[in-house]
Amino acid sequence: MKKTLVLGASLKPERPSYAAIRQLVKSGYEVVAIGNRSGAVCGVPIHTTLPQEEGIDTVTLYLSAANQQSYYDYILSLRPRRIIFNPGAENPELSRIARAQQIEVLPACTLVMLAVGNY
Repeated sequence: MKKTLVLGASLKPERPSYAAIRQLVKSGYEVVAIGNRSGAVCGVPIHTTLPQEEGIDTVTLYLSAANQQSYYDYILSLRPRRIIFNPGAENPELSRIARAQQIEVLPACTLVMLAVGNY
């Protein structure tokens, strides 16, 4: 399975990013998570710094556009195949930059994609 980076990971079970990590793990995906607070969700450590990762296929965003700006260089340096902009994370600027670098941009919901089998 392809590796997914969850950016905006939360330790709070009511948050969509928490549910996404749980469902990704349950579906057999390798998950890397970055958030404001360290801890773990379903055995996946939440990093508060930017880990050096290779082989990231998908970046799924749970941050507002304003909070994404400081991550642009990091996200693009990973050379993901695609970026999923979950509801509330839509960002025309990052979408444009990513498309210019041949990165697929999806305004979608990771949880719905997993539920219907088109992740």
